Amino acid sequence: MGRTGIIGAMEEEIALLKEKMEIAVVVKKASMEFYQGILNGREVVVVRSGIGKVNAGICAQILVDVFNVNRLINTGIAGSLQAEINIGDIVISSDALQHDVDARNFGYDRGEIPRMGTKSFPADQELIDMAKEACIEANPEIGVFVGRVVTGDQFIAERSIKNEIASWTEGCCTEMEGAAIAQAAYLNRVPFVIVRAISDKADDSATMDYPTFEKHAIEHSVKLIENFVARIPAE
Repeated sequence: MGRTGIIGAMEEEIALLKEKMEIAVVVKKASMEFYQGILNGREVVVVRSGIGKVNAGICAQILVDVFNVNRLINTGIAGSLQAEINIGDIVISSDALQHDVDARNFGYDRGEIPRMGTKSFPADQELIDMAKEACIEANPEIGVFVGRVVTGDQFIAERSIKNEIASWTEGCCTEMEGAAIAQAAYLNRVPFVIVRAISDKADDSATMDYPTFEKHAIEHSVKLIENFVARIPAE
């Protein structure tokens, strides 16, 4: 099944994965460090993209062009947009949409990038299924949800903004990289999935909840990714 690219925005989101890898080589490109090696018997490249859509998109393209990855996994943390999705739970992307794109004056739907031909970018169903099974096995104590991940260059920490985004995106969680990676995957015809652990409720408590629950959310993500990678069929 080839090589898997695993992207986290922050060092905290990939540090434990790097510890568990057999690292063969480290390649530096575009101010990013790409750790190529073996994780749970599978070829992977693990990288910190940096925060935001531009960083994430550049990172995904490098993984495709330089490392010839066969699939992209975006791991990390996010803010919940739905009442039933609690801190510590996992959201697996059904698709991804950019909530800060607005070209309605040109006749496009809100969130639709002009001339892309799609409003959202669908994740790969096989990867979705493997991620869900991995989460249930690795983190049986938490909830796992499959739904839309929405992305924008904005940390959502006000209830009014959260409610407005949720009202039209029908998203499960909000973060700052996933849909950019999804767009790069879509353009390159590479399957992808986004896996996000909930660190806050994306409301007025977010600035307090985030530092408190960030570590636990990342631990859930790492357990899931380890289990997930092992499920990818070997060559």
